[in-house]
Amino acid sequence: MPDKARQLARCIDHTLLKAEAGTAAVKKLCQEAIHYGFAAVCVHPWQVHLAAELLAGQPSKVCSVAGFPLGANHSKIKAAEAALAIADGAREIDMVINLASAMEEDAAYLRDDIAAVLQPCRAASQPIILKMIFETAALPEHTKILLCRLADELGVDFIKTSTGLHPAGGATIEDVQLLYRHRGRCKVKAAGGISDLARLQAMLDAGAERIGTSSAVAIMESLLQSLP
Repeated sequence: MPDKARQLARCIDHTLLKAEAGTAAVKKLCQEAIHYGFAAVCVHPWQVHLAAELLAGQPSKVCSVAGFPLGANHSKIKAAEAALAIADGAREIDMVINLASAMEEDAAYLRDDIAAVLQPCRAASQPIILKMIFETAALPEHTKILLCRLADELGVDFIKTSTGLHPAGGATIEDVQLLYRHRGRCKVKAAGGISDLARLQAMLDAGAERIGTSSAVAIMESLLQSLP
């Protein structure tokens, strides 16, 4: 595979979070991750063990979710989800913050919520990446800046735009730029509505280092067809 394609693939989380996705779909997802060299596959918690078996010894990592998609679970439940996923072989966790608390700017609750999920990630025997999902389309700018500051203070690895399921919408260039400006030591992941190569590249240009998309294969094929 050309270097440009390999570099792009290493920025992509190949995502399968449909409720009806079963075993065959996860197997296909992992085969595609191996073929293209994606950074990670992102699957539901109950599918982590299977994905970890299929990707054993491969560069692609297994990512799972905590509090997905609403973020309204009790913090202890989110932490338990993360701990179980890590035990099953996940090396990355994407957690959804409590959106109501964010809208109320309840920094104390948000800090405790994030810290609860961070704890099993940092207690693991090997490094676990934690990504914190904002739902940027549903929040005002000053709240997004507050969340960036909390993420940086707590040592979260990535700040992420969206689940892709909120009715307010997914990632925008403007939000990725905003998160990048206020990221501190965090990296930025863009997700939600990124379904073609041009939009993916625009998100990377805006400051994202990781892209979550369910259209990864189509995007890679589009890139490969454009190369000489």
